[in-house]
Amino acid sequence: MMNKIETMLLELKDTSEFMVDLAYSSLLYNNSEIAEEVIFLEGMMDELGAAIQEQLLNVAKDNPDVVAKFSVILRLQMAAEEIANAAASIADVVLRGLGEHPVIQMSIQESEVTIERATVSDDSILVGKKFGDIRLGSISGMYVIAIKRGNQFIYGPDKFTTINAGDVLIARGPEESADYFMDLATGEAREF
Repeated sequence: MMNKIETMLLELKDTSEFMVDLAYSSLLYNNSEIAEEVIFLEGMMDELGAAIQEQLLNVAKDNPDVVAKFSVILRLQMAAEEIANAAASIADVVLRGLGEHPVIQMSIQESEVTIERATVSDDSILVGKKFGDIRLGSISGMYVIAIKRGNQFIYGPDKFTTINAGDVLIARGPEESADYFMDLATGEAREF
């Protein structure tokens, strides 16, 4: 039971860190699709937090001596959720159309990096390939920082991670690389 709680806490931590990156990027690039991912993740964080609390209560029922130790876990869970809520607040700025502030636009003009979100189509040449086999980052210039597969996220996919049709790839890289990356994912680019 404690291993399950530890695993959920790690997921909570990883997700909140990822949300901060996405929220900042959505604001910096005024990207509503990325902002919507942050809002989606915030909902997942709420569910995960509730699941952690439920697991802790189940353990405490059987072993009341550990209740005091659980206060630390609950504080960690609540802190991660507060980070997630703050990230969602940042993303909300973009979704409400306030991300076009002149100061933000000035910082965008000076930035050479973009974050893109691309859904892998059924006829994409990426389908069924492992990152290590195709070296997508080297080929396209865009480095996948996460994959959304259904309602699950794979953070920092490694060389053994296979790309599936329907995966949403979230990648970071130079603006001039974004179009080719998007074409690879949508199936418009048919070769590397």
